[in-house]
Amino acid sequence: MYAKIICNPPLGKATVVGQARDVQFTVAIESSAEKRWNVALWTNCNDPTKWESVPFDPIERPTSTLVLGQNGTNVKHQWFTTALKNNPGRIAPVSFTITFRAGEDEAWKWANDQFSTSDGQLLYQSLRLQAHDLSDYIADLPPYLQIDEEQSETPETLLWSVTSPVSAASGRASGFSINKLGRPTDFLRWFSLVRLWSPWLAPRQGQTSFNPDKEAVLASFLRQDGSHLVILAVSGVDDVLTTLHHDGNGGIVMNSRNDSESQGVARLVVAVAQSFEVANAAVMYYARKLVMKYALASGEASKEEKAKGDDEIKPEWLENWYDGLTYCTWNGIGQNLTEDKIFTALDSLKKNEINITNLIIDDNWQSLDTEGGDQFKNAWMEFEANKGGFPRGLQRTVADIRSKNENIKHIAVWHAILGYWGGISPHGKIAKEYKTVTVQKKGGVSGGKMLAVAEEDVPRFYQDFYSFLSSTGVDSVKTDAQFFLDELDDATDRRALIRTYQDAWSINILRYFSAKAISCMSQTPQILFHSQMPFNKPQIMVRNSDDFFPEVPASHPWHIFCNAHNSLFTQHLNVLPDWDMFQTSHPWASFHAAARCVSGGPIYITDVPGKHDVDLIHQMTAKTPRGNTVILRTHTVGKSIEAYSSYDEPALLKIGTYVGMAHTGTGILGVFNVSQRSISELLRLDQFPGTEEGSYIIRSHTTSQVSSQILNGDDPCALLNLPVQGWEILSAFPVHDFELQRNQPADGPSSISVANLGLIGKMTGAAAIVNTDIHIDRTSGRLKVWTSLKALGTYGLYISDLPKRSLENDFMALLFGKPIPLDCVKINAVCPNILEIDVVKAWKETDSEAGWSNEVAVEIVIR
Repeated sequence: MYAKIICNPPLGKATVVGQARDVQFTVAIESSAEKRWNVALWTNCNDPTKWESVPFDPIERPTSTLVLGQNGTNVKHQWFTTALKNNPGRIAPVSFTITFRAGEDEAWKWANDQFSTSDGQLLYQSLRLQAHDLSDYIADLPPYLQIDEEQSETPETLLWSVTSPVSAASGRASGFSINKLGRPTDFLRWFSLVRLWSPWLAPRQGQTSFNPDKEAVLASFLRQDGSHLVILAVSGVDDVLTTLHHDGNGGIVMNSRNDSESQGVARLVVAVAQSFEVANAAVMYYARKLVMKYALASGEASKEEKAKGDDEIKPEWLENWYDGLTYCTWNGIGQNLTEDKIFTALDSLKKNEINITNLIIDDNWQSLDTEGGDQFKNAWMEFEANKGGFPRGLQRTVADIRSKNENIKHIAVWHAILGYWGGISPHGKIAKEYKTVTVQKKGGVSGGKMLAVAEEDVPRFYQDFYSFLSSTGVDSVKTDAQFFLDELDDATDRRALIRTYQDAWSINILRYFSAKAISCMSQTPQILFHSQMPFNKPQIMVRNSDDFFPEVPASHPWHIFCNAHNSLFTQHLNVLPDWDMFQTSHPWASFHAAARCVSGGPIYITDVPGKHDVDLIHQMTAKTPRGNTVILRTHTVGKSIEAYSSYDEPALLKIGTYVGMAHTGTGILGVFNVSQRSISELLRLDQFPGTEEGSYIIRSHTTSQVSSQILNGDDPCALLNLPVQGWEILSAFPVHDFELQRNQPADGPSSISVANLGLIGKMTGAAAIVNTDIHIDRTSGRLKVWTSLKALGTYGLYISDLPKRSLENDFMALLFGKPIPLDCVKINAVCPNILEIDVVKAWKETDSEAGWSNEVAVEIVIR
């Protein structure tokens, strides 16, 4: 007999419980046979040395709970609930597990044994943090550390700056120091972001001793009292790079490299708060102050301020750049790039009515001294494109692309930060025009010597290069291999070039491209803090993880997991995280598509010509009244809501994001199975971002199912079973309650609840809502729902009593004030409480035209 237990709070995890809160337990038993199950909760809540049994009460399936991804039609569910009402009043975790049996005559079975899981843990938080000295959180702090308590910008947070000396560089050799910090105390789990290798960050998690396999820039510890200790290593100040590692015994050490000829300072920022997000924000806010203070003191900030006042710089509305669908040539066309292949790819997109807004001409358009072979040995000759692939020159290619594809607004080209993978060719025009220097890179795949433009000519080099690109019609760039700056081995080169290249690049993307740029392979500490953290310049897009590898099956779930956790850091930078391109015809296409939609970042496709999933593209995009294709980008960065859950745990990856204003917007949860087995979980309303107040309904994207109203954040809102490679996007829509003015009972019920869904059929359709207003008209007593949409599609409105109403008599729908024909309005086929309006059809039938605002105004009047 098949049976599975799904519990919330979950087994095998630590759940933080707020002050003075009861803990409501819900269990669903999924089985293949009709049985009268018994369930009991075992816990040491009252006495840490003594376990006691608490019976579960059987209940009907909660009406607010969606059941999604059920294992076949014969699967049965039975539901149970109980509560722990007493706060044990101790710091130590409360452990619990589940026993169950299939009837009174059966033996009790332990869930831990049957399902290879461990106890769940409850961490009861105090009203306030109990300890206030850093030594209460980190033991064995060495006396040579300078520790200062700082004022936090986040509430109820303890904050410290920690510094220690770093040896000076000597000649071409950098100074190195390893200083101990101490041992974090009383923690159950840890999370860190490590340097996977020079260009990229990646997450690591653990449960006992802090022992990441690589150096980290951020580390966080979930403590037994439910608080979070977060430690950030700050780099990019005074030529010092600092990371976190361990001493093999659970202690944290600071590894620092100093490229300055003066003694340097290793800097850490440490925070403690009741939530990870608050503590994480506290260290990032303070680090930004440090970086900006250094930039002002050194005069570096004035360079960019001066550039922003340059008459050549034209501010530009960036909606098309951020929100347009993008095609990249890299995986779709390959490295042997030619203008004919680009035209073929664009013709394929046009034939399939895929209207991209942005085109990225990736690697291999440049003129190199050798073709093919080891790309790290190929070097750049001149600004003009290579004559083999682009015989008429870059300008003619770009002009033809624009003339034949009016939908393409922006064209970007790829290049490396130092020119190309192999640097500058000594035999080309660039080497003749600009002073060059031979630099030594660290050993490894990109190691060895190469030629680069020297410090004094870098600003002129970037100005001339981007001036050339601009003259050809190129208006944006993807600048890759930025980690090469950190691969420089000699302290003299590092001092001269690391900040010089960053500053020249930043100033000239602003001057020539209005900051339309993608920074790639740039998750090195000196770039993260120096270029990406300050908010004194426009936001740019930054690649958020290692590449999309279409031919490596194991890379796809890891790619999403890695991006979701990296965003816990990059959400606080002045960047828009870019989760990389993907292919819509790929076996993992919908998995990637869903992740891109909840990422809050751009969406790039790199389809092989002729291989497109048009339906999938339609779920990610919509057309504006002017015919442009836009993505429906969420308003906040998508990120993991469970930092401490590791990649190897049997748990669903949950990525939270948000659309709209606080308390009135939509919380969105992308849920992904990144494991190698099917997983079932019970989700709660309070796991959706921004759902702290009010009543909500939950809607599933893949099934279109809608829950009843949910009031309590502890209530389970979805029982989700996802197979290997499975995913779902759930949206929590706020419900608004009104009392209609009725003359007599025959007019129907006076109470009504509505929720604005935006465009249904889209993965993040709520993001199509630009503005909305819902109110009772004082004159008529009718309910008016007005919505401004950024694109056309199928508009959805949840109405609590819709099944009792008449479409003909109880509603009026208007588009820009014009009545919408009845044949454009219907009731949703899956949920009878959703009113649908085909805005595309209504747009045509009402002869509407795009206004100055490029938005669509839909109004529904309910009597």
